[in-house]
Amino acid sequence: MSAHRIPRIVLAAPSSNAGKTSIATGLIAALTDRGLTVSPHKVGPDYIDPGYHGLAAGRPGRNLDNWLVGEDRIVPLFLRGALTPTPADVAVVEGVMGLFDGAAHASVEPGYGSTAQVATQLRAPVVLVVDAAAQARSVAALVHGFATFDPSVRLGGVILNRVGSDRHETILREALDAAGVPVLGAVHRVEALHTPSRHLGLVPAAERSAEAVRTVRALGAVVESSVDLDAVLRLARTAPDLYDTPWDPAAEVAPVPGRPVVAVAGGDAFTFGYAETTELLTAAGAEVVPVDPLRDSVLPTGTRALVIGGGFPEVHASALSANVGLRTAIAALVAGGGPVAAECAGLLYLSQNLDGEPMCGVLDTATAMHPRLTLGYRAAVALTDSVLAAAGTRVRGHEFHRTTADPGAGVTPAWQWNAEGPEGFVQGSVHASYLHLNWAGSPMMASRFTAAAAQTPWPSAPATPREVSGAHR
Repeated sequence: MSAHRIPRIVLAAPSSNAGKTSIATGLIAALTDRGLTVSPHKVGPDYIDPGYHGLAAGRPGRNLDNWLVGEDRIVPLFLRGALTPTPADVAVVEGVMGLFDGAAHASVEPGYGSTAQVATQLRAPVVLVVDAAAQARSVAALVHGFATFDPSVRLGGVILNRVGSDRHETILREALDAAGVPVLGAVHRVEALHTPSRHLGLVPAAERSAEAVRTVRALGAVVESSVDLDAVLRLARTAPDLYDTPWDPAAEVAPVPGRPVVAVAGGDAFTFGYAETTELLTAAGAEVVPVDPLRDSVLPTGTRALVIGGGFPEVHASALSANVGLRTAIAALVAGGGPVAAECAGLLYLSQNLDGEPMCGVLDTATAMHPRLTLGYRAAVALTDSVLAAAGTRVRGHEFHRTTADPGAGVTPAWQWNAEGPEGFVQGSVHASYLHLNWAGSPMMASRFTAAAAQTPWPSAPATPREVSGAHR
């Protein structure tokens, strides 16, 4: 086990909505514009923020989530991101919620999975992003409290956000100087940099294309002019060496023969996914190829299996429905026994219909938008043998959606968590559920799924009209 010297900081905040993502994205962009290689990371399960980070850095934004992958994998996964594809000059880790806010689950201690816990695991200094819009001298008391609440967390400085004026900035700086906390930057209100949101948060960077690129560049310019980048880098370089082995997907799984083609859904409708999923599939022997259900009318040549992750199919329901060719091809894949793993958005796409629009018709359920947000960590147990897991397998995942499925479980359900009823569908070679998983936490799923793909005959039986009709039951 060798030492790894990776300059790094963790950006945190007293609470959500302080501007962490804007500051983190801008900082990554500004440092990248200096010619530095930046490794971007996000605490927690969120898919959208890492998309902006990755756009700014030119390499994947990776998640660090104790609940999803286990405490022993946090540093190895961080090292994987920081060293792949090339060693980074600095790593920027964006926190989740407030600095000390963790998983709200009865099975863990308060603060589990929090930004503070991950910062401690990474032995990284913390920069607190403070929304100063509605305060002046009181900022010193706020920052003092965060600096002293947990001695294991090293608060190295503050970036003031949404500062109202030069005079306001002076008052804030004087108060924090007296408190002994360095101010690394002061970002004034910039209304033009508003990032559009929808029902699950920011609009993913992948959907905004050129507009997202312009926003990232503008954020980089604002941070470059408002933050002392040299001071940030000096602070990042105070992080000590990390002694651990970088996570290696090849060490987690054994490859199966045959190089089966596994298609992974992407494009504007399916933007949610963890980099480790495709890395594990590749290590397990799969040839991973992308497919865009909005634009591709057929599955990639030789496809033996399909992974459909999360995203916003509800926003693109009409266009997805209009692509009858791909819906027919997916139904044919299922009819021929091809494994399909579908999470959340994938479940919606495989359903009979979504808000009345015909979908793939593979699952005997109808889906629709719902006003209530379903959000939270889940400790689940597999109720049925499937292409992902054997019955009795325990996993940790999360839910994040504003849709419902009726019914919410099939005759052979996928999971059960806590005291709630069964959830999801295991239907032949299909595993579909609202549960999001990071396969790095359960790498055996990649082996099991790829092995099932290798055994899939091709071509599959043709789809029947009912299988692609999307009609109600």
